[in-house]
Amino acid sequence: MKTHIYDLEVKDIDLNLIKMSKFKGKTLLIVNVASACGFTPQYTGLQSLYEKYKDKGLEILAFPCNQFGAQEKGTNNDIKNFCDDKYSISFPLFDKVEVKGENASPLFAMLTKAAGREIKWNFTKFLINKDGEFVRGFGTQKTPEEIEEHIMEAL
Repeated sequence: MKTHIYDLEVKDIDLNLIKMSKFKGKTLLIVNVASACGFTPQYTGLQSLYEKYKDKGLEILAFPCNQFGAQEKGTNNDIKNFCDDKYSISFPLFDKVEVKGENASPLFAMLTKAAGREIKWNFTKFLINKDGEFVRGFGTQKTPEEIEEHIMEAL
């Protein structure tokens, strides 16, 4: 059983296998995203945070998910093009995953266990410190701008 976030592997949007250990020493904001959600404009705030803090060690990891209102129906290529065209996203996008239930990705199973609650909707955010430890979770309603102070503390 994998017990630490750095023991996990995920696939990026192009289906390349990525070891989470690649992000050792970085502060992570892990988000389940969707292209057709009322909260999709949060991509703007996420990109802004990324541009502001990436040189200080912030990585934003976006995982598309179609489990909430079927709001991420497209292929990985569709998602990548949408994020490029509409929001000019430069932080990493990953393979579409399930974030809850028996088919939840191991990463999100670990995050929800650490947070002590299940993900209820798109754009739920998990803050991970430089040691790979869960700091806290933020629900959909919390905008990237509203959690900036917590990110600064974790950097």
